[in-house]
Amino acid sequence: MLGKSKSDGTNYVRDSSTVQQTPRSAVGSSAVPEVSSISSGLSIVGKIVGHGAVTIFGHVEGELHASTVVIAEGAQMEGDVVAEELTISGHVKGTIHANRVKLNSTAVVEGDIFHRTLAIEENARFEGTSRRDENKIDAPSRVQTNRAQPQAASSDGNRKGNGAPGGPSP
Repeated sequence: MLGKSKSDGTNYVRDSSTVQQTPRSAVGSSAVPEVSSISSGLSIVGKIVGHGAVTIFGHVEGELHASTVVIAEGAQMEGDVVAEELTISGHVKGTIHANRVKLNSTAVVEGDIFHRTLAIEENARFEGTSRRDENKIDAPSRVQTNRAQPQAASSDGNRKGNGAPGGPSP
C-alpha cells in the first residue's frame, strides 16, 4: 500500500509541477493586477512605493507612489502622493501629482494638485491650488529616477572642502 501511494504521489508531483508552471507564467504576465491595501487599523510612517494599485483605509504619513491610488472614506494621508490615477474619499494633506484626480463627495484635500484631469464632486472640500500639468505622470519610473539621484550624489560625496565643482584644489 505504501508503494502504491508513493507512485501516485510521484505522478501527482509531476502533474502539479507542470500545472504550477503554466499559471505562474500567466500570472506573471499581468493576468492578475497587483493590489495592496492598508487597513483601517493600521498607521504607517515612511515612503510607500507600489507598482500596482494601492488602497488606503488607515493612516499614512509620508510619501506614496503607485500607479493607481484610492484613499477611502475615513482614511488619512499626510504627505505627497504621486500616481497615474488617484481617487480620494478621505482626507489628504499634502501635494498631489497625478494624471487623473477625482475628489468624491466625502473628500477633504488641503494642498496643491498637479493634474491632467480633475473631477470634483459636490460637497467635496478642496483648499489649495490646482494646476493643469500637460506632462504625463508615470509613477513607477518617477520613483526609480528619484532613487538614482541620491546614489549619484553619494559617489560625489568624497570631495573635501567647498571648492569649485570640477576644479582641482591647490
